[in-house]
Amino acid sequence: MKETPISSSFYAYLSRLRWIKRWGLKRNAHAENVMEHSWEVSVIAHTLALIKNRYYQGNVDANAVAAAALYHDVTEVITGDLPTPIKYHSEEISAAYKQIERQAEKELLALLPAELQADFQALIHHDKMPPEHVQIIKAADKISAYLKCQAELKAGNSEFETAAEQLALIIGASEQPEVAFFMQTFAPSCGLTLDGLMKTY
Repeated sequence: MKETPISSSFYAYLSRLRWIKRWGLKRNAHAENVMEHSWEVSVIAHTLALIKNRYYQGNVDANAVAAAALYHDVTEVITGDLPTPIKYHSEEISAAYKQIERQAEKELLALLPAELQADFQALIHHDKMPPEHVQIIKAADKISAYLKCQAELKAGNSEFETAAEQLALIIGASEQPEVAFFMQTFAPSCGLTLDGLMKTY
């Protein structure tokens, strides 16, 4: 006899990530939502993990990294996207926001059927993820943000100049060799037009 599934609003919450806008304090030439950002971070993180494995003797589960990256901002469906300048404005605000994030993680996990909660722990609860996965996802998040800044600058939006400079410094100072590899190999062509991309074939 089949067990009747328990009703859960978990995915109903997740589907609303498309309505949460990023970069809320800045004028955007191209609006970006959390759902599309999560996809971009996931594919970048997946690529970083593969680079680490193939070129730098890593032993990372790239698929697990990609899955966790898809969920890395899922708590924002409850908290909203807090702009970086506000999030790190003071130690007190940073600590308070971390507590809010952790509570949001617990509440989202609680929406799942009990039998699935353990499976989602390492996807949603940052403290349960392998440190190496967290490091790669954070790097992918910075790269995604940098590429967004470059796209805005290319569109003539000087609002993103300072953010682009700060992110370039952070990425450039990274001790993860896969980050430098990605930036040298993949990032430059992201600024090309479609015609420019077609000429590279």
